[in-house]
Amino acid sequence: MRNASLAIRKTMRGPLPRVPFEKLSKEILGGQYELSLVVCGDALARRMNEEYRKKTYRPNVLSFPLSTHEGEIFLNVQRAAREAKKYGTTLRKRVALLFVHGCFHLKGLTHGRAMEAKERAILSRFNLA
Repeated sequence: MRNASLAIRKTMRGPLPRVPFEKLSKEILGGQYELSLVVCGDALARRMNEEYRKKTYRPNVLSFPLSTHEGEIFLNVQRAAREAKKYGTTLRKRVALLFVHGCFHLKGLTHGRAMEAKERAILSRFNLA
């Protein structure tokens, strides 16, 4: 039996908000999941979006399932900061939401009410709503 693991790699300068990434990922993906989180800015997020999705915009989060028990998330903190201001929330809460959103995509959920309800529930449980 494998233990879940989370590897975080920052590709940009500046502080990362204190978010319980490991606890959130374990809650959503389970104890067997190997997750890589790349904290990036606009340039890398856009490059990944262009290369793998053939889209030209700067996404806030990208999820790449690698297998049933392994995946990678690219979280664009620069876009998250702009969105936090726009939506009147903290960077910490916005980053948490985007991370949770990415984890649910790795689990196979697609956009819609069911996914949004699950996101709200887990963020509330972790006092991040």
